[in-house]
Amino acid sequence: MTTHKTERVLLLGIDLGTARTAVMSNRQFKGLVHTVVGYPKDIIGVKILNRTQVVGAEAIEKRSLLDLYYPLQDGMLKEASEKDLDAARELLQQVVAMATPAAGDKVCGIIAIPARAALSNKGQLLKLMDGIMDTAALVAAPFMVAYGQDRLSNALIIDVGAGTIDLCAMRGTIPGPDQQLSIFKGGNYIDGLLEAAIRDGHSGVHVDRYLAQAIKERYGFVGQPEQRVVVPLRIHGKPAEVDVTEAIRVTCETIVADIVEGIKRMLLQFDPECQAAALTNLVLAGGGARIRGLGPMIENDLREYGEVKVTVSSEPEFAAAAGALKLATELPPEYWDQIGDVVSR
Repeated sequence: MTTHKTERVLLLGIDLGTARTAVMSNRQFKGLVHTVVGYPKDIIGVKILNRTQVVGAEAIEKRSLLDLYYPLQDGMLKEASEKDLDAARELLQQVVAMATPAAGDKVCGIIAIPARAALSNKGQLLKLMDGIMDTAALVAAPFMVAYGQDRLSNALIIDVGAGTIDLCAMRGTIPGPDQQLSIFKGGNYIDGLLEAAIRDGHSGVHVDRYLAQAIKERYGFVGQPEQRVVVPLRIHGKPAEVDVTEAIRVTCETIVADIVEGIKRMLLQFDPECQAAALTNLVLAGGGARIRGLGPMIENDLREYGEVKVTVSSEPEFAAAAGALKLATELPPEYWDQIGDVVSR
């Protein structure tokens, strides 16, 4: 492949995630936004915010004033109502605007999506992108992780997102459906379990899924804890120091067995003589890759298969977006239909 160079084309690599969306550009921009749009509940909210919509972290922070819409569910575009589609469109517009396209720019982007997104869902997403970008391609997120790290052969990618955990067997070709697997658990699943576990363990404690998510993202681990995790919460409205160590460990470990079984299934996609190499080339990406001890636990649970090595991406939340941008810069947009579904104008 030859590097695609042009002065007036803004190239984007986007990882459209259930909880967060990452975007990178060929002009050195890199950003992360919560995949949520909020609309004021009433005229008071409009007056306080002086806006009719709020996107990202601010929407979560000011959620008491807003009705929140998460455009993606289980890694898929939610199509339950027109408002959901409006929220998806506004989020995508905001993501592109974050990269500050200049007047006259042609905006072209590769969007990483869950490994086995339904064909109808892809069509709806492409329809939303029409008018937001000049050319947009949808490509499987774990494939983009592999591409970004030059792990294109005898590698197995595990992309741990909020809605799904996507696995992809890289065998030196563009992966087909049989080489990809989606597990419908992820960060959101852990958050729900953690919220319930904290409630069950501490009568009268005040906790919601946003607080549970923040606790998991800061302290999440599997295996033996490095130290006890004690967090400030409120019980019956009063401040309290609450030990959540066991709740975090147990809930974070709920995804490990599914990941290990997924790896075992994907391993069979490799030729027998390549399986040992693939097992030493497992790559963790996505926000869930930051769970402490996840890589070593996976290695331990697969020890009967021989030598196993798990590598955690250096910036796991940006791994798929970085790969998408790399592909966008190396493959001219007129050839993107060879690697994914495309809309162009």
